[in-house]
Amino acid sequence: MSQIALKEGRVAGAKTAFTTRRIDLTDIRTVLPVSGAEPGDLVLARVRTLGFHTGLQLRSGRRADLYPGDEIIACAGHRYAPDQFEAHADIGTDACHLVAAGGVIGVVRDRHADVAEPTKLEPIGLLGDGGGRRLNVRDYGLAPLNLARRSPTVAVLGTSMNAGKTTVAACLARGLASSEIKVAACKITGTGAFKDIWAMVDAGAVRVLDFTDAGHVSTYRLDLPDLERIIRTVTGHLLHSGAERIVMEVADGLAQRETAMLVRSEFFRTSIDGVIFAASDAMSAVGGVETLRRNGLTVLGISGLITNSPLACREAAEGTGVPVFTRSDLVDPACAASLFFPGAAALSA
Repeated sequence: MSQIALKEGRVAGAKTAFTTRRIDLTDIRTVLPVSGAEPGDLVLARVRTLGFHTGLQLRSGRRADLYPGDEIIACAGHRYAPDQFEAHADIGTDACHLVAAGGVIGVVRDRHADVAEPTKLEPIGLLGDGGGRRLNVRDYGLAPLNLARRSPTVAVLGTSMNAGKTTVAACLARGLASSEIKVAACKITGTGAFKDIWAMVDAGAVRVLDFTDAGHVSTYRLDLPDLERIIRTVTGHLLHSGAERIVMEVADGLAQRETAMLVRSEFFRTSIDGVIFAASDAMSAVGGVETLRRNGLTVLGISGLITNSPLACREAAEGTGVPVFTRSDLVDPACAASLFFPGAAALSA
């Protein structure tokens, strides 16, 4: 197969994933061979058997149940999720997997012992325009803006996946929004999904962008220049939208490849004013704060799952000299606003 025209109505009849949200679906005209798929390529696939993911996050903003025989439109991509799958965008002609509910298709290499087998897909082909050119999310991303200034920005990093980073970021955004500050939010690394974006919108952020807006279905296996371009792109557009403060979430943990590169990056250090660190226990909080300080980052506070335990909070504060903020603290307008002023830097001295 070289190039086959799509029948009318086939795109409309497919369940189309969140990761495709910036693509103009009217550009889809042809089906191309699936071999040689690259991250971000649009893929038409049929559900074979359901596994871990039984639903698909749609570009419309809702979750759709999946059934064997459904056709879906999603994107080839890599996946890094220690609690779920590691997957690469090595899509063959026989079978592949739905590796993220937001609409990422790849082949699972490893999975967590407590996680079910992935949902299996039959790849039908890559999707192209009328001229047979592959459609890729990078062709629809926002262009970087070279602005002479930036908005005050606090980054939320953590020890690992599911350490409470998104909750921390959303609470901080809520605290700022409650004081009538125009707060915007962004997620600069991770895997395409709408959950975190809606969490920021619900918290009161005036605009929310992530790496998919910069043309990447996920950030796993990207190099540092790509990550820095994502930051420049999303923060530039948030500032251009009138953001007075920005809350920036960085996915996964400090040991993850892309997060580790950012922590060592001078560009990242100069793009933020401080870090709220999400941890699940005192020991990981101490180690994380030490890592951040060693790389020249200002740690404004600790939060996340650790705040479920008052004892762990006391141990973390004693071991780091950094205050621990609960969700109630962060949604307080005075507390949230204080983290964006220069005086807050003294907390990490």
